[in-house]
Amino acid sequence: MKKILALLLVLLTAVTLFAQGNTDSTSASVSTDGSTSMESVVLSLAEVFEENTGIVVTYNPTGSGSGITAVQEGRADIGLSSRALRDSEVESGLTGTTVALDGIAIIVNNENAIENLTVEQIAALYTGEITNWSEVGGADAPVVLIGREAGSGTRDGFESITGTEDACAYNQELTSTGAVITAVASNPNAIGYASLSSVSDSVKTLLVNGVAPSEETVLSGDYQIQRPFVFVTRTGVELSEAAQSFFDFAISADASDIIADAGAVPLV
Repeated sequence: MKKILALLLVLLTAVTLFAQGNTDSTSASVSTDGSTSMESVVLSLAEVFEENTGIVVTYNPTGSGSGITAVQEGRADIGLSSRALRDSEVESGLTGTTVALDGIAIIVNNENAIENLTVEQIAALYTGEITNWSEVGGADAPVVLIGREAGSGTRDGFESITGTEDACAYNQELTSTGAVITAVASNPNAIGYASLSSVSDSVKTLLVNGVAPSEETVLSGDYQIQRPFVFVTRTGVELSEAAQSFFDFAISADASDIIADAGAVPLV
Protein backbone atom coordinates (compact mmCIF):
# COMPACT_ATOMS: atom_id res chain seq x y z
CA MET A 1 0.00 0.00 0.00
CA LYS A 2 2.85 2.40 0.86
CA LYS A 3 4.47 1.74 -2.53
CA ILE A 4 1.19 2.39 -4.37
CA LEU A 5 0.68 5.67 -2.48
CA ALA A 6 4.24 6.71 -3.25
CA LEU A 7 3.73 5.95 -6.95
CA LEU A 8 0.54 8.00 -7.04
CA LEU A 9 2.35 10.88 -5.32
CA VAL A 10 5.12 10.83 -7.93
CA LEU A 11 2.60 10.83 -10.77
CA LEU A 12 0.50 13.53 -9.15
CA THR A 13 3.58 15.70 -8.80
CA ALA A 14 4.38 15.13 -12.48
CA VAL A 15 0.89 16.19 -13.49
CA THR A 16 1.05 19.30 -11.28
CA LEU A 17 4.40 20.37 -12.70
CA PHE A 18 3.24 19.78 -16.23
CA ALA A 19 0.00 21.63 -15.70
CA GLN A 20 1.92 24.77 -14.69
CA GLY A 21 3.08 25.05 -18.27
CA ASN A 22 0.09 23.53 -20.07
CA THR A 23 -3.49 23.64 -18.92
CA ASP A 24 -4.57 20.80 -21.21
CA SER A 25 -2.47 17.79 -20.21
CA THR A 26 -4.70 15.39 -22.14
CA SER A 27 -3.41 16.92 -25.41
CA ALA A 28 0.23 16.35 -24.47
CA SER A 29 2.39 13.54 -25.76
CA VAL A 30 5.87 12.11 -25.39
CA SER A 31 7.54 10.46 -28.38
CA THR A 32 9.97 7.56 -27.90
CA ASP A 33 11.83 5.80 -30.70
CA GLY A 34 14.30 2.92 -30.87
CA SER A 35 15.04 -0.50 -29.42
CA THR A 36 12.54 -3.27 -30.14
CA SER A 37 13.91 -5.13 -27.11
CA MET A 38 12.65 -2.35 -24.83
CA GLU A 39 9.06 -2.66 -26.07
CA SER A 40 7.66 -4.44 -23.02
CA VAL A 41 9.35 -2.08 -20.56
CA VAL A 42 8.45 1.14 -22.36
CA LEU A 43 4.84 0.20 -23.06
CA SER A 44 4.33 -0.95 -19.46
CA LEU A 45 5.73 2.31 -18.11
CA ALA A 46 3.73 4.31 -20.65
CA GLU A 47 0.48 2.58 -19.74
CA VAL A 48 0.73 3.40 -16.03
CA PHE A 49 1.97 6.92 -16.73
CA GLU A 50 -0.82 7.70 -19.18
CA GLU A 51 -3.52 6.25 -16.91
CA ASN A 52 -2.45 8.55 -14.09
CA THR A 53 -1.52 11.71 -16.00
CA GLY A 54 -3.43 11.74 -19.28
CA ILE A 55 -0.13 12.29 -21.08
CA VAL A 56 0.23 9.99 -24.07
CA VAL A 57 3.56 8.22 -24.64
CA THR A 58 4.11 6.94 -28.19
CA TYR A 59 6.59 4.19 -29.07
CA ASN A 60 8.19 3.67 -32.48
CA PRO A 61 10.08 0.31 -32.62
CA THR A 62 12.83 1.10 -35.13
CA GLY A 63 15.93 -0.36 -33.45
CA SER A 64 18.56 1.22 -31.21
CA GLY A 65 20.59 2.88 -33.97
CA SER A 66 17.55 4.47 -35.54
CA GLY A 67 16.27 5.66 -32.16
CA ILE A 68 19.58 7.36 -31.41
CA THR A 69 19.47 9.09 -34.80
CA ALA A 70 15.87 10.17 -34.20
CA VAL A 71 16.91 12.01 -31.03
CA GLN A 72 19.93 13.58 -32.74
CA GLU A 73 17.67 14.90 -35.49
CA GLY A 74 14.97 16.08 -33.08
CA ARG A 75 12.36 13.60 -34.33
CA ALA A 76 11.83 12.00 -30.92
CA ASP A 77 11.82 13.26 -27.35
CA ILE A 78 13.56 10.17 -25.94
CA GLY A 79 15.61 7.58 -27.81
CA LEU A 80 15.63 3.96 -26.69
CA SER A 81 18.89 2.05 -26.89
CA SER A 82 19.57 -1.48 -25.71
CA ARG A 83 23.29 -0.77 -25.59
CA ALA A 84 25.46 1.86 -23.95
CA LEU A 85 26.19 4.94 -26.04
CA ARG A 86 29.50 4.92 -27.88
CA ASP A 87 32.07 7.62 -27.11
CA SER A 88 31.45 9.17 -30.51
CA GLU A 89 27.73 9.45 -29.77
CA VAL A 90 28.38 11.11 -26.43
CA GLU A 91 30.82 13.49 -28.08
CA SER A 92 28.17 14.34 -30.68
CA GLY A 93 25.94 15.73 -27.94
CA LEU A 94 23.93 12.83 -26.53
CA THR A 95 23.41 11.61 -22.98
CA GLY A 96 22.50 8.04 -22.06
CA THR A 97 20.67 7.23 -18.83
CA THR A 98 20.37 3.57 -17.85
CA VAL A 99 16.79 2.75 -16.87
CA ALA A 100 17.17 -1.01 -16.39
CA LEU A 101 19.37 -4.01 -17.15
CA ASP A 102 18.46 -6.89 -19.45
CA GLY A 103 19.86 -10.33 -19.97
CA ILE A 104 20.43 -11.39 -23.56
CA ALA A 105 19.00 -14.89 -23.58
CA ILE A 106 20.57 -17.55 -25.78
CA ILE A 107 17.64 -19.44 -27.27
CA VAL A 108 17.21 -22.69 -29.16
CA ASN A 109 14.26 -24.65 -30.45
CA ASN A 110 12.31 -26.59 -27.82
CA GLU A 111 13.28 -29.84 -29.57
CA ASN A 112 17.00 -29.15 -29.04
CA ALA A 113 18.48 -31.31 -26.24
CA ILE A 114 21.21 -28.79 -25.36
CA GLU A 115 20.75 -27.16 -21.94
CA ASN A 116 24.00 -25.29 -21.30
CA LEU A 117 26.75 -23.62 -23.33
CA THR A 118 29.87 -21.71 -22.35
CA VAL A 119 30.54 -18.23 -23.71
CA GLU A 120 33.42 -19.75 -25.69
CA GLN A 121 31.12 -22.36 -27.27
CA ILE A 122 28.57 -19.69 -28.18
CA ALA A 123 31.31 -17.64 -29.85
CA ALA A 124 32.56 -20.72 -31.74
CA LEU A 125 29.04 -21.48 -32.94
CA TYR A 126 28.42 -17.96 -34.20
CA THR A 127 31.77 -17.59 -35.96
CA GLY A 128 31.31 -20.89 -37.76
CA GLU A 129 34.11 -22.71 -35.94
CA ILE A 130 31.45 -25.16 -34.73
CA THR A 131 28.93 -26.05 -37.43
CA ASN A 132 27.21 -29.17 -36.09
CA TRP A 133 25.25 -29.56 -32.85
CA SER A 134 27.01 -32.88 -32.18
CA GLU A 135 30.20 -30.92 -31.46
CA VAL A 136 28.62 -29.49 -28.30
CA GLY A 137 26.74 -32.61 -27.21
CA GLY A 138 23.63 -32.26 -29.32
CA ALA A 139 22.15 -34.09 -32.30
CA ASP A 140 24.00 -34.68 -35.55
CA ALA A 141 22.50 -31.67 -37.32
CA PRO A 142 23.79 -28.44 -38.87
CA VAL A 143 23.66 -25.30 -36.74
CA VAL A 144 21.46 -22.50 -38.12
CA LEU A 145 22.59 -19.11 -36.83
CA ILE A 146 19.88 -16.50 -36.27
CA GLY A 147 20.78 -12.93 -35.30
CA ARG A 148 19.80 -9.30 -35.56
CA GLU A 149 20.52 -6.76 -38.25
CA ALA A 150 23.45 -4.33 -38.17
CA GLY A 151 22.64 -1.40 -35.88
CA SER A 152 20.66 -3.51 -33.42
CA GLY A 153 21.51 -2.90 -29.78
CA THR A 154 20.93 -6.57 -29.02
CA ARG A 155 23.40 -7.60 -31.72
CA ASP A 156 25.93 -5.04 -30.53
CA GLY A 157 25.64 -6.29 -26.95
CA PHE A 158 25.82 -9.95 -27.91
CA GLU A 159 28.82 -9.58 -30.22
CA SER A 160 30.80 -7.35 -27.86
CA ILE A 161 30.31 -9.70 -24.90
CA THR A 162 31.14 -12.84 -26.89
CA GLY A 163 34.01 -11.23 -28.77
CA THR A 164 32.47 -11.92 -32.17
CA GLU A 165 32.23 -8.41 -33.64
CA ASP A 166 32.21 -8.53 -37.46
CA ALA A 167 32.91 -12.28 -37.32
CA CYS A 168 29.45 -13.88 -37.07
CA ALA A 169 28.42 -16.19 -39.90
CA TYR A 170 24.69 -15.52 -39.71
CA ASN A 171 22.24 -17.56 -41.75
CA GLN A 172 19.53 -14.99 -41.06
CA GLU A 173 19.77 -11.37 -39.89
CA LEU A 174 16.35 -10.22 -38.71
CA THR A 175 14.99 -6.80 -37.85
CA SER A 176 13.23 -7.42 -34.55
CA THR A 177 13.41 -9.45 -31.36
CA GLY A 178 10.07 -11.07 -32.15
CA ALA A 179 11.28 -12.19 -35.57
CA VAL A 180 14.32 -13.90 -34.03
CA ILE A 181 12.16 -15.77 -31.52
CA THR A 182 9.74 -16.86 -34.26
CA ALA A 183 12.57 -18.08 -36.48
CA VAL A 184 14.14 -20.15 -33.70
CA ALA A 185 10.76 -21.55 -32.65
CA SER A 186 10.14 -22.79 -36.18
CA ASN A 187 13.55 -24.41 -36.84
CA PRO A 188 14.80 -27.33 -34.68
CA ASN A 189 18.41 -26.61 -35.68
CA ALA A 190 18.38 -22.87 -34.97
CA ILE A 191 20.08 -20.84 -32.27
CA GLY A 192 19.41 -17.16 -31.60
CA TYR A 193 19.70 -14.42 -29.04
CA ALA A 194 16.95 -12.18 -27.71
CA SER A 195 16.07 -9.87 -24.86
CA LEU A 196 15.17 -11.89 -21.77
CA SER A 197 12.20 -9.57 -21.27
CA SER A 198 10.75 -10.76 -24.59
CA VAL A 199 11.36 -14.52 -24.45
CA SER A 200 8.38 -16.87 -24.09
CA ASP A 201 8.02 -20.63 -23.72
CA SER A 202 7.89 -20.96 -27.51
CA VAL A 203 11.68 -21.42 -27.33
CA LYS A 204 14.18 -22.86 -24.84
CA THR A 205 16.46 -20.51 -22.91
CA LEU A 206 19.93 -21.95 -22.33
CA LEU A 207 22.14 -21.68 -19.29
CA VAL A 208 25.39 -19.84 -20.00
CA ASN A 209 28.40 -21.13 -18.07
CA GLY A 210 25.88 -22.98 -15.92
CA VAL A 211 23.92 -19.83 -14.99
CA ALA A 212 20.31 -19.18 -15.99
CA PRO A 213 19.36 -15.61 -16.93
CA SER A 214 17.11 -14.05 -14.29
CA GLU A 215 16.62 -10.77 -12.46
CA GLU A 216 18.90 -11.96 -9.67
CA THR A 217 21.73 -13.27 -11.87
CA VAL A 218 21.69 -10.24 -14.17
CA LEU A 219 21.81 -7.80 -11.26
CA SER A 220 24.59 -9.75 -9.54
CA GLY A 221 26.59 -10.05 -12.75
CA ASP A 222 26.67 -13.85 -12.56
CA TYR A 223 24.88 -14.06 -15.90
CA GLN A 224 27.49 -12.71 -18.27
CA ILE A 225 25.51 -11.89 -21.40
CA GLN A 226 23.66 -8.74 -20.39
CA ARG A 227 23.34 -5.10 -21.41
CA PRO A 228 21.68 -1.84 -20.30
CA PHE A 229 18.34 -0.40 -21.38
CA VAL A 230 19.08 3.28 -22.01
CA PHE A 231 17.05 6.46 -22.42
CA VAL A 232 18.87 8.76 -24.87
CA THR A 233 18.47 12.53 -24.76
CA ARG A 234 20.31 15.55 -26.18
CA THR A 235 22.92 16.92 -23.82
CA GLY A 236 22.09 20.40 -22.57
CA VAL A 237 18.70 20.48 -24.30
CA GLU A 238 15.72 20.58 -21.96
CA LEU A 239 12.97 18.05 -22.50
CA SER A 240 9.39 19.24 -22.75
CA GLU A 241 7.63 19.20 -19.40
CA ALA A 242 5.66 16.13 -20.44
CA ALA A 243 8.78 14.26 -21.56
CA GLN A 244 10.66 15.24 -18.41
CA SER A 245 7.80 13.98 -16.27
CA PHE A 246 7.86 10.60 -18.03
CA PHE A 247 11.66 10.45 -17.81
CA ASP A 248 11.62 11.17 -14.06
CA PHE A 249 8.92 8.57 -13.47
CA ALA A 250 10.81 5.89 -15.44
CA ILE A 251 14.01 6.27 -13.41
CA SER A 252 12.29 6.53 -10.04
CA ALA A 253 12.06 3.74 -7.47
CA ASP A 254 8.31 3.75 -7.98
CA ALA A 255 8.77 2.33 -11.47
CA SER A 256 10.80 -0.66 -10.25
CA ASP A 257 7.91 -3.11 -9.96
CA ILE A 258 6.62 -2.11 -13.41
CA ILE A 259 10.05 -2.71 -14.96
CA ALA A 260 10.42 -6.04 -13.18
CA ASP A 261 6.95 -7.18 -14.24
CA ALA A 262 7.92 -6.34 -17.83
CA GLY A 263 10.81 -8.80 -17.60
CA ALA A 264 13.76 -6.43 -17.13
CA VAL A 265 15.90 -5.73 -14.07
CA PRO A 266 15.31 -2.44 -12.24
CA LEU A 267 18.27 -0.57 -10.81
CA VAL A 268 16.45 0.88 -7.79
